[in-house]
Amino acid sequence: MKTVIINGQSHHGSTYHIAHMLGTKIGGELTELFLPKDLGEFCVGCTRCFLEGEDKCPHYSKVSQITKYIDEADVIILASPVYVYHVTGAMKAMLDHYGYRWMAHRPEKAMFKKQGVCIATASGAGVGSANKDMADSLFNWGVGKIYKLGMPVAAANWDQVSDKKKRSLENSTDRIAQSIKRSCGKVTPPLKTKAMFMLMRMMQKNGWNEHDKEYWEKNGWLGNGRPWK
Repeated sequence: MKTVIINGQSHHGSTYHIAHMLGTKIGGELTELFLPKDLGEFCVGCTRCFLEGEDKCPHYSKVSQITKYIDEADVIILASPVYVYHVTGAMKAMLDHYGYRWMAHRPEKAMFKKQGVCIATASGAGVGSANKDMADSLFNWGVGKIYKLGMPVAAANWDQVSDKKKRSLENSTDRIAQSIKRSCGKVTPPLKTKAMFMLMRMMQKNGWNEHDKEYWEKNGWLGNGRPWK
């Protein structure tokens, strides 16, 4: 099993330790990426990825490296501390580069059989909204099974996190890791994901973006083909 962790910041704080803990428990091959080191550019809204292809993105050389790890992974872990009730700017900037992969455009077929985890920490509130930021992208990428782990650690760094909270995190990561390992190779997306895919399929039949429509036709999705089969 291959796991990729994309950290929303570069220092090894509480969020990093929780994500690394989970990745280690899942086992297999683990790759850890750090933002903004591995991708610091902001999406400029040029729409070239939508209209011409993702390789036309001005940041393609860096984005394609992250895409390679995402595509090769069985499990995608997105980890971000809470910044003003949401993910870090670096995490948001990375996710913005993958708008072309949403089901409204050109989702990657393999995503529908992958598992994803959203991990957020905060000194106080905001883990729910930060996890939603990341889960929205995983869902719209088509990721077949999504987990969320949020913890208000009430600390500025990992050493200050209480033993009680660390025990709780050990238990939570144990449960998620076990579920991921049980589900590996058996993932089928839920009804909500399938319904969204079918809605997008209806839109693609109208050909509102010819580049997208060509992609859907090539995959056979405008006929009887489905990415989870």
